[in-house]
Amino acid sequence: MLSIKRLLSLFVISLFLGGCASYDYPSQVTLGDTMIDASGESLAGDIVVIPKDFAGQQTLLLFGYVQDSQFDIDRWLIGLDMTETRVAVYEIPTIKGMFPRMFKTFIDGGMRKGIPKELWKGVVTVYADGDKVQRYTGNQRPNNARVMLLDADGKVLYFYADGFSVNALKAVNALVKS
Repeated sequence: MLSIKRLLSLFVISLFLGGCASYDYPSQVTLGDTMIDASGESLAGDIVVIPKDFAGQQTLLLFGYVQDSQFDIDRWLIGLDMTETRVAVYEIPTIKGMFPRMFKTFIDGGMRKGIPKELWKGVVTVYADGDKVQRYTGNQRPNNARVMLLDADGKVLYFYADGFSVNALKAVNALVKS
């Protein structure tokens, strides 16, 4: 007969494996459509509903699904700064699965240690809707950041799923200035 300790261990392992199950989703994003609703929490502790809370302004969302996508996100942030692109920008770490949700306090705390406090409002981590967002934007090649420009009504003006490129930055810049 299995002991309580062993049953608990099996339960935790099954949660871990279920939470880390990997599924490849192609992008479902269509330009001109309103972005799907998703909610997350900024590192400053604010609940954010996407795209509702960005209404009234163009907003650039930089989605990352794994830690390695931070490299692309950083290049986007530097490029936007260097080209003086004036748009509201949010980093959206999107983590799916039950196991990461169980450790969100630990994960968010780790991110806070690496990000200056004045930038915490601009980092919105999506856990509960992580799978939903990944199904929408696609998660093939997860190291690549996803870049989405929304208009003031939450409609998708631009979407790019290949990380960072100068041409993509120029396209975003042209749309922001138009």
